[in-house]
Amino acid sequence: WLTQFWSTRRRATESALMLHTGGYAEPCLSVPDAMKAFFPSMFRSRPTSAEEAKKALQNADAVCFDVDSTVIVQEGIDVLASFFGKYDEVAALTKTAMEGGVEFQDAMAQRLELVRPTAEGVRAFLERDALTLSPGVAQLVARLQELGKDVYLISGGFTNMIEPLAEALHIPKGNIYANTILFDECGQYKGLDRLAYTSKSGGKADAVRHLKKTKGYRTMVMVGDGVTDLEARPPADAFIGYGGVRARPKARDGADWFVTQWREALMVLGA
Repeated sequence: WLTQFWSTRRRATESALMLHTGGYAEPCLSVPDAMKAFFPSMFRSRPTSAEEAKKALQNADAVCFDVDSTVIVQEGIDVLASFFGKYDEVAALTKTAMEGGVEFQDAMAQRLELVRPTAEGVRAFLERDALTLSPGVAQLVARLQELGKDVYLISGGFTNMIEPLAEALHIPKGNIYANTILFDECGQYKGLDRLAYTSKSGGKADAVRHLKKTKGYRTMVMVGDGVTDLEARPPADAFIGYGGVRARPKARDGADWFVTQWREALMVLGA
């Protein structure tokens, strides 16, 4: 009965094609090929997610960057921990957190408890200018700004460490969404401001959602290297994974488009 079914379907399709061609059907053209020829929209392949992400970047009202291992070549808290002599313990927790192995807020609390930074120590750390921009990111940010796109830094890192980077990139301080380390009146470590969007898991998505609602952005792109950045899509319309410092498997596999050099994005933007 299957043979009879397909034979009947084939004759019906051939008859329909004869009508469409005024009584002529190419005998060497198979029915599936003929269907594709006459109804191309039914068979046209959809754009790849990479193509869609590139288009989103071109059309974006706002582009949001993670900071650690994206805008800079280090993980800020790891460098801070090294300054306070706690690098090995903190770096292990950072790796686990970025790969999605533990809740972000738990990993952050554990790392800060290990470091227990002081206000004076953080100031001394910042005076060393220890954070380095990733190659090409300044040019990319400048190009985005030249095209009239708003640029944000949305990070699980710390505001006082990110502000000098934002100044170097001509990004307003108001466009920083990050964490604040709290100190007591003696400058000793007190804790983390739990009201910040990025102080908890899913916080980057909350920050993007807030910006879409309050700023009226229609198209937003999130760029970063980790799972917490991937989690921001949606509400971000696309996630561009960056592996120029570290290629994290979950972020790479989940990205709409994955790049290892910023010039790939610059080319899409006509630079």
